[in-house]
Amino acid sequence: MLVWLINWLADATAEGGAMTVASAVRSPVLRAAIAAAVCLLLTLALGPRSIAWLRARFLEPDKCPSPAIRALHQSKRRTPTMGGIFLIAGLAAAVLLLADLRNPLVLLALALTAALAALGAIDDLVKLRTSAAGISPRAKLLAQTAIAALAALALYRWRGDSSDGAEWLSVVGLAPATWRYVPFAALVIVSSSNAVNLTDGLDGLAGGTLLFSVAALAVLLFIGAADTTAMPVGTQQHLSSELLVIAGAMAGGILGFLRFNLHPAQVFMGNTGSLALGGLLALLALAAHCELLLVVIGGVFVVEAASVLVQVGVYKLRGRRLLRCAPLHHHFELVGWPETTIVVRFWIASGVCAVVGVLVGLL
Repeated sequence: MLVWLINWLADATAEGGAMTVASAVRSPVLRAAIAAAVCLLLTLALGPRSIAWLRARFLEPDKCPSPAIRALHQSKRRTPTMGGIFLIAGLAAAVLLLADLRNPLVLLALALTAALAALGAIDDLVKLRTSAAGISPRAKLLAQTAIAALAALALYRWRGDSSDGAEWLSVVGLAPATWRYVPFAALVIVSSSNAVNLTDGLDGLAGGTLLFSVAALAVLLFIGAADTTAMPVGTQQHLSSELLVIAGAMAGGILGFLRFNLHPAQVFMGNTGSLALGGLLALLALAAHCELLLVVIGGVFVVEAASVLVQVGVYKLRGRRLLRCAPLHHHFELVGWPETTIVVRFWIASGVCAVVGVLVGLL
């Protein structure tokens, strides 16, 4: 929205090579900071009324298959869910206001976030309105895969049109072929979306962990965008740097949401928020050329998802459970750790993973 005006002012007021106020604002770095502030304020402003509206309609149904976890979470049954609605709304508003909508990656990020948020909302509504625990796992995975595949195909087509696309693909050891890259990128998006969803089980856990991961990706995107004024317009790096604005908005929105999601939570993110933000995190990593580093940066999400896979695998092979309950945070609950202790320790682990990921990325 504002980018057109900013660009016009920069072009109209530029004198020789001098840096003007308008051209400074045109930088994605400054707009990312503004987007973070805007999304933070919007989330804080939308929160109270949205929570009141959600409380009257969408109270969290505790359908965890573990009786012990259900007993521990009895106090959460009066907490509204689907809070991702106002978080995503604030994020979209900030991006529409401050990002360059002519950039195909920005449009792709908005489309992917909206599609996964819609899928998450349907999943939440099925869980809320029926006796089922949500959409069947197979149907949800198929829908996620279809959405991710379309996003990956769009990303590939843009990469293929860029002059340095083949060089970028070599970073992940893939030849620039659709049949190789599209499944790979789709797998990254689906895995990240589900991993964040699995982590969203305690007050503030997914939000705080996401904040560290997004901050790490923002640093890597910032490094690429710091000299954006010297990049030829339309090159891969120039277009990728615009996603720094989305990373800033995402960080601000999550920070604002944590105001209402910290223990004792006033609202839960729900699948509406966790599926969308997990997918968006993956897209940022793909655009930042560090999707392999996402395994390190999002280490907590990886461990949470792996704990479920290992639990299921061990049970099918040996007929016993390795953990008391999966995902891992539930295991620590049953061990006797207080909820706040689990959350803070997972945050610390996420912060360490984020720092290590950034340092590895700088090598």
